Amino acid sequence: MNSEVTEFKVQKQTHEAVIFDLDGVITDTASVHARAWKHMFDDFLSSYAVRTGEEQPPFDKDDDYLRYVDGRPRYEGVSTFLESRGIDIPYGSPEDPAGSETICGLGNRKNDLFLEFLENDGVKTYASSIKLIKQLAEANLKTAVVTSSRNGRRILEQAEIKDYFDVQVDGNDVGALSLKGKPAPDIFLEAAKRLEVRPRRAVLVE
Repeated sequence: MNSEVTEFKVQKQTHEAVIFDLDGVITDTASVHARAWKHMFDDFLSSYAVRTGEEQPPFDKDDDYLRYVDGRPRYEGVSTFLESRGIDIPYGSPEDPAGSETICGLGNRKNDLFLEFLENDGVKTYASSIKLIKQLAEANLKTAVVTSSRNGRRILEQAEIKDYFDVQVDGNDVGALSLKGKPAPDIFLEAAKRLEVRPRRAVLVE
C-alpha cells in the first residue's frame, strides 16, 4: 500500500492545484486502517460462523481491503464487504455500541481499533511526499488533502502537517454533504470546488 511519491511534474501553464489523497500517499495510515478492518471483521466473522454454522474465510487485508473498504466512508465499507460475503445484518444507528452486530456497531468498533493503533504507533509520513508538498507551496500552487476517514483532521494534527494545505476535506464533510465515497469522484470534486479551480486544472495524486 506504499504509494510514496518519488517523481512528479506539474506544468503551471495548465495546472493550478494539486489534490492529494491522504492514506497511503502522504501518511502510512492505509496500513493502520487495513489492520483495524481485519481485526474487527475477523472477530465478527468468527462469531458469525459459530452462531450460524456458515464458515467464512478471514478478511484479506490486501484484496478485501482494496476491493471493498478502501476510500469508502466507514459504514459504507462495512456494508459493502458484508454484502460481498452474503451477510445481511441491520444497519443500526451511529450511536450503536462498538462491536454491536449492526453495520454501525461494526464500523464503530473498527474506528475504536484504528484510534487505538494510531495512539500506540503514531503517524508516519512519506518524506518524498512532504518534500513535494513544500515545493508546490514554494511554486505558489494550491494544494488540498482528502480522505474519507472522519479522523482526517486528527491524523493531520498528529502528523504535524495540517497547515501544509490550503483545503482539507475528510469523512465529516462526506457525511455532512452526502458525498459518495470512492470510486465516485465526489470528494475530489469538492476539494477542487473549495480550491476555486476547475477540476481539469487540478492534478490528483491517488
